[in-house]
Amino acid sequence: MSIDNDTGQAMSRPDAVPFPAPPRAGRAPRRRRRSRHRPVWEGVPGPFTQAGKGIALAAIVLAVLFPLYTVVLTSISTQADVNRSGGMVVVPGQISFAAYEQILSGGIVTRAAIVSVGVTTVGTLLSTIVSILAAYGLSRPGSVLHRPILFTFLITMFFGAGMIPTYLLVSGLGLIDSYWSLILPGAVSAFNVLILRNFFMGVDQAILDAARIDGAGDWRVLGQIVVPMSGAAIAVVALFYGVGYFNAFFNAMLYINDNTKWPLQLVLRSYVLQGVALPGGGGTADVVTGAVSGLPVKMAIMVLAILPILAVYPFVQRHFTKGVIFGAIKG
Repeated sequence: MSIDNDTGQAMSRPDAVPFPAPPRAGRAPRRRRRSRHRPVWEGVPGPFTQAGKGIALAAIVLAVLFPLYTVVLTSISTQADVNRSGGMVVVPGQISFAAYEQILSGGIVTRAAIVSVGVTTVGTLLSTIVSILAAYGLSRPGSVLHRPILFTFLITMFFGAGMIPTYLLVSGLGLIDSYWSLILPGAVSAFNVLILRNFFMGVDQAILDAARIDGAGDWRVLGQIVVPMSGAAIAVVALFYGVGYFNAFFNAMLYINDNTKWPLQLVLRSYVLQGVALPGGGGTADVVTGAVSGLPVKMAIMVLAILPILAVYPFVQRHFTKGVIFGAIKG
């Protein structure tokens, strides 16, 4: 405190304002006490919780891997081991690859595998390219008929023409018994286009403006800037298309009358699930009436049907979460 010379009243000095005392040397500052009612996810799990999580994860992994293990083991077992186990083989016995030799000897299964790989490759490339072009056009606010086209895409997600009009359209285009009937009816998915569109809208506009100032057109901006920056979303969309084409059998059942053009999934459905003898010549008789018949051959066909997807998925899985979630949030 100080005294004013004119008024004689006491006044406070600026340097006399009390401040909290600095913490003592060697002592950490006091932390704010947390509330006792913390969320569950902020708590430190105890040993029983950790053990419960481990048991649950192990049970889930076992539930996923055990059926796959029995399918693979049965496919490489002899017919005697299958008869001894009364069905699916769980305990390994004599290993035999006779079932794979029969189905890969040039019969209908081999042709069906080639058809499935070809349709999946061509269909995935075509669908991905068309989806990228459509998504880029819809992501530009100034594009021609932007809103009507986007509204049309949204309508197709909830309403479809139906089976009979689609069949009449495919038949009218002359695509019956054509491989294009397995690709064109489902070539574009509105859901995948919207994922790419939202991802493209998240690209920094300043980068696109800088490219246009340098003289880049839409094709160059798309090919050299937007597509390389959207690799995660494009990989996920390509995976969606690839899995859809490889697992599809309904279009083949509707539009393919020639059994030599059947994809692998239709062969799997007809022979494994329905127990129908595989039609056709060549190696078909070896598949149905060969030395190894019945369950080992069926399981070998199942292994061939799931092997390509299992081989490709690990390379795309790291982009899966990033591509879907980031593409859904943006926009």
